[in-house]
Amino acid sequence: MIDLRSDTVTKPTAAMREAMASAEVGDDVFGEDPTVRALEERVAGMLGKEAALFTPTGSMANVLAVRSLVGVGQEILCEASSHIARAELGVHGAVTGLTMRTWVGRPLDLATIESMYAPDMGPFFVATRALSVENTHNFGGGAVIPLDDLEAMRRFAVERGLGVHLDGARLWNAHVATGTPLASYGAVADVLAVALSKGLGAPVGSLMVGTADAVAEARVWRKRLGGGMRQIGILAAAGLHALDHHLERLADDHVHARLLAEACGVDPSTVDTNIVVVPMADPGRVVAAAREEGVLVSAVGATSLRLVTHLDVSRADAEQAATVLSRLVA
Repeated sequence: MIDLRSDTVTKPTAAMREAMASAEVGDDVFGEDPTVRALEERVAGMLGKEAALFTPTGSMANVLAVRSLVGVGQEILCEASSHIARAELGVHGAVTGLTMRTWVGRPLDLATIESMYAPDMGPFFVATRALSVENTHNFGGGAVIPLDDLEAMRRFAVERGLGVHLDGARLWNAHVATGTPLASYGAVADVLAVALSKGLGAPVGSLMVGTADAVAEARVWRKRLGGGMRQIGILAAAGLHALDHHLERLADDHVHARLLAEACGVDPSTVDTNIVVVPMADPGRVVAAAREEGVLVSAVGATSLRLVTHLDVSRADAEQAATVLSRLVA
């Protein structure tokens, strides 16, 4: 099967498995796992931040990051289809007690954010405490938010005393697609979350990144949420291997995505990274028919088909999938 459902379906390469098997480990709750510490220090340095914390999932990294900025009964603003609003099962309100208001449309719409911002007015209205953006934007078709827009948002946030959270699960894709330094992305946010288990191809893991104080507090909350782990250098080694060997090759995924887009009648110039959304009336029909021909794709509601390229999809795979899909979506 050629699996285009998500970039989370990748399997560790033989070289990654070897790195995992030979990893030096220790008890991470005691802070004694040297491979975890090496991964955390490396990712923090890449993003220009003081510290990072390994988490088992991206959702946990986001929860820890957002709660470092927003207290109980305070609000964060984000786009309506962002991952923290739509795909984390209400955990932010359920666990940390914050509220969330959303705008609909562009992944980052500063004019709308400015109109939504609510200052602290005492016992009358919920006060805005932070802004959240997702780069790349998953449900926005892997769209990259331009750095100029992010920097303008950052200036607005600083002027209003707001924190900024950047959900960078696929920030690596944005970095490779645009050439924007990772530290420049890091500079626009107080806290970030980045994933190892999507485009980079590690089997598990994300990191929450920010100031030393925020990460120290997040370490306590990670344990509180059941995320205290022991000899996880085995997992961290996969992340280090991915950063060494799988980062620059994300450019191949972007090329393959544009190839698929063209085959499905989507303008390739509208595809920023590795996600292709194909509007259609009956995506379920194509999902079923493609499976019969060895291609796995997913439907987004009743109006779109979604294709995601990744480490396990070769050029030959992409070309074969394009041949199948071009006929089915016609």
